[in-house]
Amino acid sequence: MEVEDEELKRLYEKFSSDPYCRLLGIKLLELKRGYSKVSLKVTGDMLNFHGVAHGGLILSLADAAFAAASNSHNRVAVALNININYRRPVKAGEELIAEAFEESLGKATALYRMMVKDSAGNIVAICEGLVYRRDEPVVN
Repeated sequence: MEVEDEELKRLYEKFSSDPYCRLLGIKLLELKRGYSKVSLKVTGDMLNFHGVAHGGLILSLADAAFAAASNSHNRVAVALNININYRRPVKAGEELIAEAFEESLGKATALYRMMVKDSAGNIVAICEGLVYRRDEPVVN
């Protein structure tokens, strides 16, 4: 993973050790200020009763990208809201990629757009997230 500076490197290490992401197999692929990219391989135990990836799994992947991007400025950012629109079902064996893009960065809040795509580049879900930014560092 390529990082811009030492602080981002420490943030990358912290985000990569997230217990929930590790449980699901979510990997942080890229981290820049206001941007992140994560991946996940969908397994059979991540499917719902329709035989496709559970919506909560797809939201978890988008949320992991959202969390990394919004905390990449080394200010604690906590989610206030996430909206998700599902566009395509996903089967077991598929690898998903989620990217989070900073749309608006303010002193107290910031807005992000997340795109989840399958390995063919098809849109699986589009999300929008709002964070509250606290005046404290994520890493020292």
